Amino acid sequence: MRKIAAFFNNEFARLLTITVGIFVLMTALRPSTFLTSRNLISMSFQMPEMGMLSLAITLAFITGGMDLSLVGISNLSGICAGLVMSSMLANAANETQVVLLIVLAVVVAAVVGVICGAFNGMLISALRVTPILATLGTMQLYTGIALIITKGSAVVGLPDQFSVIGQGSLGFFPIPMLIFLVSAVLVQFMLNKTKTGIESRLIGTNEKAARYSGISVAKTKLISYMTGGLLAAVGGLIMMSRVNSAKADFGSSYTMQTILIAVLGGVSPSGGKGKVVGVVLAVCTLQFLSSGFNMLRMSQYAKELVWGILLILLVAMLVFGERKEST
Repeated sequence: MRKIAAFFNNEFARLLTITVGIFVLMTALRPSTFLTSRNLISMSFQMPEMGMLSLAITLAFITGGMDLSLVGISNLSGICAGLVMSSMLANAANETQVVLLIVLAVVVAAVVGVICGAFNGMLISALRVTPILATLGTMQLYTGIALIITKGSAVVGLPDQFSVIGQGSLGFFPIPMLIFLVSAVLVQFMLNKTKTGIESRLIGTNEKAARYSGISVAKTKLISYMTGGLLAAVGGLIMMSRVNSAKADFGSSYTMQTILIAVLGGVSPSGGKGKVVGVVLAVCTLQFLSSGFNMLRMSQYAKELVWGILLILLVAMLVFGERKEST
């Protein structure tokens, strides 16, 4: 009994149990459609784009911050990359030039993501703007820029070779899932093995103490938000490649879902605490729920209601647990 109690007191074990439980539940509700190779493959292509945004918001949470602009960064980065490809594709005379064009577009998206993340970081670290207010403003800013650039239309006319990023496979393994898992490993390494990651945790735990101990709080936060912007840009490329277009309002529901994933994965919104493996499991959990809801023909409005209720419950449980630990 003690071993069982210890198992469920472990945060990772609880999350793993929830993930497996939801998978079993959805399989029981829709056995003929949920537990099929077609659905499992479909989910593995869908979850990486949300996973990349979840990794990005995890970095903000670890420092005790928030980033509501990630979907805006993702869409703006994808649109810039899409415009580069669609405007220059006619001049690509052969396969090699098309590949080089795609590489250029990926670099453009990455640069845009890093610049947007750096702007967020400057507002928060240099100007001391509250993270939620700063990124709420930049969310509207980046979305507005994307709308002005595209005039509200979708960017199309992308090269066929670009679809490999979001739709291709290496053997039986989906390329977007591979990108997500590699990114998760790199973020885990950054948080646990690099100076920036360790300092991010210290800042999130106690910013004043970190400042007095000689840590450059502004620099560390800037790097964290820049990295988050880069991850969002990669997510935008995956999403654009999967749907073969880019638009300013793609992934409009992802902001709430990424916050929900981070909190469900054990990342504390108050900072300093969180593991990437928990975020990965939470991504799987939410994808199982989302796919199950679709098969149960639940409306988008009902799903938004469920996400909101889950987020409130999880935050309440987290706050209660932190207060209990401190007493």
